Amino acid sequence: MRYEVKLKLSYRYNAPSDHARTLLRVLPSDIAGMQTVTSRLLSFDPPPDERHDSRDFFGNTMTSAVWHAPIAEIGVTLNAKIDRGLAEPGLDLSSPREELAQEIAQFRSLAPNAPHHFLAASRRAAPTKEMTEFAQAQLQPGQTARGAIEAVGRALHREMRFDAGATDVNTPAAEAFANRHGVCQDFSHIMISCLRGVGIPAGYVSGFLRTYPPPGQPRLEGADAMHAWVRAWAGAETGWVEFDPTNNQYAGEDYITVGYGRDYDDVPPLRGAMRGAGGQQSAQAVDVIPLD
Repeated sequence: MRYEVKLKLSYRYNAPSDHARTLLRVLPSDIAGMQTVTSRLLSFDPPPDERHDSRDFFGNTMTSAVWHAPIAEIGVTLNAKIDRGLAEPGLDLSSPREELAQEIAQFRSLAPNAPHHFLAASRRAAPTKEMTEFAQAQLQPGQTARGAIEAVGRALHREMRFDAGATDVNTPAAEAFANRHGVCQDFSHIMISCLRGVGIPAGYVSGFLRTYPPPGQPRLEGADAMHAWVRAWAGAETGWVEFDPTNNQYAGEDYITVGYGRDYDDVPPLRGAMRGAGGQQSAQAVDVIPLD
């Protein structure tokens, strides 16, 4: 599938800010066998006094922007075109779950995609007794690693309720799990915590998702937002698989990846610092437009 992605971010300050600095991770990149970015443009209004593009440890594209003069508003616009070729996984040939620990121990690499980075607790995705017990209840004797990943993801989808007003970006995964509600970030952090609790390396994926309007109704422009799902390691032969517990499905051709990390802290769309007074208002609008 070919897509055009449009993202608009705006930040308005009650008083002009001085020396604003932002770090963005919103530019999609090529991923071998999954997606090809044919064009991408990230622009700012007003233009920054300094801009630098680089890559972080996990290979995600980072854009640093700095404004030296006082500004009252910052606008960010992304326009990109992507070919997404990844389909849902086929026949399950992943390792037996019981052999996963041995395969991890034999994995002789600390490259960014090595499972070792995604097994220990991180700040936003730390296993708890309750989440580990929940994950263990989904496991079966003789189960494959991919079968275990899918079982935990589907169980969370049944157990959790999507509620956009129930949590915010700082809500701990343990709290969202205890209340059984949240948004895609919460679903993802909970699933990552559950999988790590039973010895399955798992990480966070940030990106965009093509959505579908109700039958007979036009698609609303700018109504979407960035999305999050889970990436888990199913053994040396199969490698990484991606599952979306919010929507109870593998991440296939409707998904566009922006970044990988251990949790949200590694791939926030925007993080910054400013010097000023008063509060701020922000807005986000996303369009994922199929071109085929």
